[in-house]
Amino acid sequence: MAGNYLDMFSLEGKTALITGANTGLGQGICLAYAQAGANVIGVARRSCQETAEKIAAVSGSFTEILADLSDLSVISRIVAEANAVCGRVDILVNNAGLIKRCDAVDVTVEEWDSVIDVNQRMVFFLCQAFAKGWIQDKKGGRIINIASMLSFQGGIRVPSYTASKSAVMGLTKALANEWSQHNINVNAIAPGYMATNNTANLRSDEQRGDEILSRIPAGRWGTPEDIAGAAIFLASEASSYVNGFTLAVDGGWLAR
Repeated sequence: MAGNYLDMFSLEGKTALITGANTGLGQGICLAYAQAGANVIGVARRSCQETAEKIAAVSGSFTEILADLSDLSVISRIVAEANAVCGRVDILVNNAGLIKRCDAVDVTVEEWDSVIDVNQRMVFFLCQAFAKGWIQDKKGGRIINIASMLSFQGGIRVPSYTASKSAVMGLTKALANEWSQHNINVNAIAPGYMATNNTANLRSDEQRGDEILSRIPAGRWGTPEDIAGAAIFLASEASSYVNGFTLAVDGGWLAR
């Protein structure tokens, strides 16, 4: 019986598309999915060569699609190229994100829109594009949106990012309400403070970095590997009755 339960976490024969696949959490999720048996398609603005090499080292399957996710017009091409590679995408991970740190009184319209375009508009319309196909073929699918601690909290000097990540959590609930009946599971992961490119400035600021670290019960910054288990769970049959939920992977940050 235990073996059957473990099989529920397998992604063998599935195809997963992950945005922001060239580095950080996106790269970590790509590698985790490849090790769980999935065919992985990585979408990024820059080369995913490093990700491809890591997946090749574990004998996994990886295909790269280069696209600028600030431009909604690329969606049709992403869907077409992904389907041409593997016939059908089963799992969509909206991981790509943009953060701009600035005092709220100084944020420009252009800065605001650039963050919202990638973190909110692209997330919704990518979800919509794949869900249309899944509803039509009646085979269902999995969507995992990458939210944030700032889906729950206000943060400091990142108003556009907070607004977009709050929207991601809300959209995850709203889409689950409509699409669960079609066997489409929509959930999100809210990473805590992770040692990635997005937090490089925070970690290089000794005072701010120490303040953050002292508030994390686990006593360390998270890593892309820490996201792997949650990402596999939400993409697999093990989470078949989990809908509209945002799972925090934060070392206990929200418990404080």
